[in-house]
Amino acid sequence: MKEDPVARFVERFALLLSDAGMQRMPARVFTCLLTTEAGRLSATELAESLQVSPAAISGAVRYLEQVNMIRRGREPGERRDHYALADESWFELMAHRDKLLAAWAVAMADGADLLGRDTRAGKRLAMTQLFFEFMRREMETLGDRWRAELAAKGLG
Repeated sequence: MKEDPVARFVERFALLLSDAGMQRMPARVFTCLLTTEAGRLSATELAESLQVSPAAISGAVRYLEQVNMIRRGREPGERRDHYALADESWFELMAHRDKLLAAWAVAMADGADLLGRDTRAGKRLAMTQLFFEFMRREMETLGDRWRAELAAKGLG
């Protein structure tokens, strides 16, 4: 049996995504979609390509839809849904960190107030709050710079 280099790439990149915190099956589905020419596949096609059950695909696409990395659609006259990459999948993934960073900053501020901002623990939480707020501001700037980069290369 000949090894499929694309399948090997999908598994290798999906492993990198899962090492970074993404669940393994959504990472495999996302990478599989990245490697298709059309950037879209049905659940059945995904299951066949990844050699997994339809149930595994169902959970993975639900997660990827929730984080706006893919979108579900159906062509006129088709009976099956297909799953396609969002136009800015990577940007969407990173942009959603903005909401997470904001929630973390609020939690750290609450913790710092609770422990007392003059205590070592309170100062540590306050510094973490400032870091999350800084990262949130930087994500906004980074998004603007990314769109400018795409436009400069004729892709935006």
